[in-house]
Amino acid sequence: MFSKKVVIITGASSGIGAKTAEEFSRLEALLVLTGINKEQFSKVAEKCEKVSPKKLKPLVVIADMTKTNEVDDIIKMTLEKYNKLDVLVNNAGILESGTIETTTLAQFDRIMNINVRAPYYLTMLAAPHLISSKGNIVNVSSVCGLRSFPNVLAYCMSKTAVDQFTRCVALELGGKGVRVNAVNPGVITTGLHLKGERAMTNEEYQAFLKKSAETHALRRPGVVKEVADVITFLSSDAASNITGATIPVDGGRHAMCPR
Repeated sequence: MFSKKVVIITGASSGIGAKTAEEFSRLEALLVLTGINKEQFSKVAEKCEKVSPKKLKPLVVIADMTKTNEVDDIIKMTLEKYNKLDVLVNNAGILESGTIETTTLAQFDRIMNINVRAPYYLTMLAAPHLISSKGNIVNVSSVCGLRSFPNVLAYCMSKTAVDQFTRCVALELGGKGVRVNAVNPGVITTGLHLKGERAMTNEEYQAFLKKSAETHALRRPGVVKEVADVITFLSSDAASNITGATIPVDGGRHAMCPR
């Protein structure tokens, strides 16, 4: 399905990004994987090569998405190796808790820089090459972009920005043959909530996952493959008439209301 297609995936060392890389590999894509966890990448790259029908090795670019020169390198190294770009998956992101009373400006800036500024800049750099290839973009957002939740204020704001970014860029690039969509996961068992400032303890995380039986219509949290499958679908010709969409992959959480 993606034979000879060049795909960049940010935040690909774990979670949704790593599984998405694996699924693209199964579909014969030429991969560029980015992130900051060098040790974890060796495992991801090995898995991708193993499942690739042609045993293709991903290009791994260690890059901090908050540093513009390192984001520049992602595009530069992609073009040096493959001379084109077909799909950009903006997956890198962080989740941190906090309210208007407890979220510091430093925390706000960190979340917005990684979740909004970084994909904005990488998309800006990628756009000319995606126009040339008539490629597409998939942004990884969140149900927090669609609905409001307490105690994750800056994160909710960042994902709402990603959704609006998706729609606006879809309008700007649609006439040039480039599709732009987003997936909006609910609770996915990636361990994301165990990272960052004010991270959950393991006990809190297990209780949180158990609570998902009440907060999700399907009565469970999701798994990474369920998100990865939608990303590869949106990136494929099967989704050729879909652009500007923000698609919940959240077990129905976006439709849930307290009663």
